Amino acid sequence: MESRAEPTCPSSIGTHFVDIHEVLPEEEEEDEEGMTRMAEKARKGSNRQFKVREAKRPFRNFSRQVSLETGFTALHRETRAKDEIRVLPRSGRSFGGFDSDSRVNGEARKGDFSMFKTKSTPSKQNSLLPSRKEREMESQRVDGDNGPDESAHNTVPAGRYFAALRGPELDQVKDYEDILLPKDEKWPFLLRFPIGCFGICLGLSSQAVLWRALAASPATQFLHITPFINLALWLLALAALISVSFTYILKCIFYFEAVKREYFHPVRVNFFFAPWVVCMLLAISVPPMLAPEKLHPALWCTFMGPYFFLELKIYGQWLSGGKRRLCKVANPSSHLSVVGNFVGAILASKVGWKEAAKFLWAVGFAHYLVVFVTLYQRLPTSEALPKELHPVYSMFIAAPSAASIAWETIYGDFDGLSRTCYFIALFLYVSLVARINFFTGFGFSVAWWSYTFPMTTASVATIKYAENVPGVLSKGLALALSLMSSTMVLVLLVSTLLHAFVWHTLFPNDLAIAITKRRFVKEKKPFKKTYDIRRRARQALTRHSSENKDFGGENEIC
Repeated sequence: MESRAEPTCPSSIGTHFVDIHEVLPEEEEEDEEGMTRMAEKARKGSNRQFKVREAKRPFRNFSRQVSLETGFTALHRETRAKDEIRVLPRSGRSFGGFDSDSRVNGEARKGDFSMFKTKSTPSKQNSLLPSRKEREMESQRVDGDNGPDESAHNTVPAGRYFAALRGPELDQVKDYEDILLPKDEKWPFLLRFPIGCFGICLGLSSQAVLWRALAASPATQFLHITPFINLALWLLALAALISVSFTYILKCIFYFEAVKREYFHPVRVNFFFAPWVVCMLLAISVPPMLAPEKLHPALWCTFMGPYFFLELKIYGQWLSGGKRRLCKVANPSSHLSVVGNFVGAILASKVGWKEAAKFLWAVGFAHYLVVFVTLYQRLPTSEALPKELHPVYSMFIAAPSAASIAWETIYGDFDGLSRTCYFIALFLYVSLVARINFFTGFGFSVAWWSYTFPMTTASVATIKYAENVPGVLSKGLALALSLMSSTMVLVLLVSTLLHAFVWHTLFPNDLAIAITKRRFVKEKKPFKKTYDIRRRARQALTRHSSENKDFGGENEIC
């Protein structure tokens, strides 16, 4: 009998199916050896030559090939695990311990205010290490692999303040933002005392200047105003300056880190000029019965020196560019850093230094034009000003009014340039008053004192104009503006006393200084491992389909 050999067909070849699964770290070595043996067995048992890929490319926690089903299963599992770390909406710190992680023995943990205290000695710093480590662990739970969030000592970018804050002077935290201190408990008084309180002194001292002008000006002699009103207001402004300065000096001593936060705040940094402007206004408005007519130049040097050095710092940031260039941080309160030049020019003229007065006037006017144009046209690169920044919009009036008064004091005549500056201020005054609804709709705060200084400065400029252009209209305008500014100061003074000593609501928690350098919830980005899984799954699917086609063709031939 003939023995006939049966034809060999690819269909008779044993097919090996390998289940590729997620590899645990301890199984990586065994998996590499097993995959090598499987590849060799498949090559020997098949007539078709297969090209075995070398397993030299390192994969993270996964085998050489990933099937479609296994790959997407791992993909979804990794995405869920990543979301558990990254999508926490809050760190729990801004809610004063309501988070489970912030509770100790079932009780809420108190807020740690030591992060804003002055770090003066190494021993004092070492005493804070446990709480700092605790915060780092909490931040690691929130931020995942990015490490701990910044401490209170890191510089917060200027744009971060605009992104995280809102309110009359960027003093309220937006709803989706987190802060470093608890919201549900009352902070220490010094932490709640803002630099903006110098606006109260600014309003009172400018009123002393106004009432001295009303008592001494020929245009208002018919009012027969006694100079004792100027004396009373001057003493009140001096008392306010001493109390506010003493309190803020204590804040600098005990909570210097919070003071640094205020210095980097794009609105509050301008109020660091206010104490020196107030001192110069008090020197200008000093009652004749307390001081001679001509002041000593040392007084001008004492008050103008710190202002000038701070001015060099701020103007240098505007000029040199960077994240704190003018188009990034410009806001109406930036006029405070300009108007001091005109007040300093007035004081320099009164002490007899005319050239120094002209120098300061020129510097102030040049930077006023730049600030005015930047705020007026809103450069595309600038941060959008919040709608609630209404009170400080009145600062537009202060600089041209002060420039008008300074020019008249230096040259002794309310000439064309002085009148030009005055008319600019008058137009801005009318344009803001015409939009009365623009200044309503928000609660009382210290920011309301920003109204007083510009209104008073415009009133003094109007009195100077009435002296050089006498008439019923000019005198009536001077009287009306003076009455408006004095009424505003009186209303704000009464409201401030009520909120401070009766209702105890004048100084709420200063949330603006406690914002984080970055948002805790970050935008999701595609993970590299996820991309690798998708790519390998597509390659495996394509290779499997091509092999099925080749086997199908050989079966038809057989």
